[in-house]
Formats: sequence, C-alpha cells, structure tokens
Amino acid sequence: MKYLLPFKQITKDSVDIAGGKAASLGEMTHAGVPVPPGFVVLASASDRFIEETGLDTEIKARIAEVNPDDVNTIERASNVLRDAIHSTDMPEDISKEILAAFDELGSEFVAVRSSATAEDSKAASWAGELDTFLNTTREHVLEKVKECWSSLFTSRAIFYRYEKNLHDSYVGVAVVIQQMIQSEISGITFTVHPVTQDDNQMIIEAGYGLGEAIVSGHVTPDSYVISKVDMMIEDIHIGGQKKKLAKSDIGQNEWIDIHEDGQKQKLSGKQIIELAELCITVEKHYGFPCDIEWAFADGQFYITQSRPITTLNK
Repeated sequence: MKYLLPFKQITKDSVDIAGGKAASLGEMTHAGVPVPPGFVVLASASDRFIEETGLDTEIKARIAEVNPDDVNTIERASNVLRDAIHSTDMPEDISKEILAAFDELGSEFVAVRSSATAEDSKAASWAGELDTFLNTTREHVLEKVKECWSSLFTSRAIFYRYEKNLHDSYVGVAVVIQQMIQSEISGITFTVHPVTQDDNQMIIEAGYGLGEAIVSGHVTPDSYVISKVDMMIEDIHIGGQKKKLAKSDIGQNEWIDIHEDGQKQKLSGKQIIELAELCITVEKHYGFPCDIEWAFADGQFYITQSRPITTLNK
C-alpha cells in the first residue's frame, strides 16, 4: 500500500509521515497497550491531492491574505479553502486504497481522526484544532477523510498556525481510520495532576457515552484523584451528567438523556485502579507525563490517544 500504513507499522518516529496522533497509536500498539485496531492515510496522500489538483496555489494565496488580527480575513480564507477541498475529487488510486483497507479492518463503524504532522509535541498540541468524525460508515469514509484534510484550514486552525508561528511552515495532515469503540464509559487521564502538578498524583475524568462529549466540554465528568505512590484513591467527585453521546439505531451520533443514572459514580473503585495502572504503563513507556484518552466497552479498557501534557510548568 502506497499511501496507507497499519498501526503495527508505525512508531513514535513516524510523526513526519503519519502525524502525532497516528504515531502515538502505532507506538502504543507496539508496546502492547490495548489500542483499537486501525490504519493511517499518510500525509503524502493529502499532499498529492493538493498538488495534483492545483489546490496548493489557492492555499498559498488565501493564507497570504490572512491578517491574524482580523477575524473576517481568517473566516474568508477558511470558507474558500474548505469548500474547494470538499468539492474536488480524490485521486482514484488513493480512494481505492482507503476502501480496501476499510474492508480489511472489518468494522462497520470507524472513527476518522485528523493527525497533523506538527502535532502533539511538548511545545504545542493540535488536539482540538482539527476534526474528528465518529461512527463513520464505508459510504461516508472518503468524504470524512477530505473533511479531515480541510480541517487544517478551519478558522481556529488558521489562527493556531499564526499563534504558534507555523503559518510559514509545512504542516501535513494524515488521517487515522480506527475501529469504533461504542464506549459505555469514557474519559481522560492526566498522569500528573494538571492543577497541583504533583508528580505523585494523577487524575481520571470519566463520563457515560462517547469520549468526544468530555473532550469537547459538553458534559461534566466524574473526577478521581489517585496516589501513584500506593495506588490509593484520594478523592472522588461525581459529576452530574444529564446526557450522553452515543450511536443511535440508525448509526448516527445522538444525545441521549440519562436522568438519575448521571448522578451515579461512573467507574467502580476496582475499575479506577485498573485504569490508573494501565495509564501509568503508558507514562512509563514514554517517560513523560501523559494526557490520555480512554474508552471502556464490553468489560475492557482501550486507550484511544496519548500525548504529552503541555500545561505543566516543569
């Protein structure tokens, strides 16, 4: 396969071709961490698409017109560039490769996630700047790949380029296509408490449904503080969750009211410690504090992303 690689052929050294998100997933796959299987559409696919169709000239012209202090110029460039990418056909050989790999993955629903080649360094993170699409079917996977490519030119991503002084630098976009986990519970772990910045504390946030709801700030999760010295739970705060994001009967993502269940503790004490130990394994593998996204379904925890914590003072 010319433009794709499975996770098992990617490591942390693959950022320049696969992006930070995919490189992390490949690295954890090699380390034996439970990562949902998948593959990455390499950044070279989007590069070829942009060059072959002449979109590179349009991109340079529109980015050059941007004044980062004028939101109207940012939005205008974003609208023009995203529309141009969405309306341009993907090269046929690339689309065939993607569909063949999708079929080989054997999952009816996948997560389609942007993976920028400048992403998830210790100095900057593109987390939240680029698009992710959950519960995508074969019918829509190609259009979602193009939407991930175009998300490099959302208003917030263009502004982020200028904020991080990347507007004159090359940033490619690879795309992760990964088996969809229909999370019963999901959340985020910080292997060093981001508020106290105590190396011996970690914090787990947990909520019902798909993790996108927590990452985007749409629900108030539980939070559990764990001592890494003796693996004891030091504090539990239960979030009053009123709704969850889940797959509907027709395969779309929908908000579901959960009423009184949202007032319950989302993870048991045993599950909290099991997840904490798994996340410490990830931290030890990388050798630095990690911001980890996880999912729980059918009695098993999965790690769906890990990146450096960029907000610590040390």
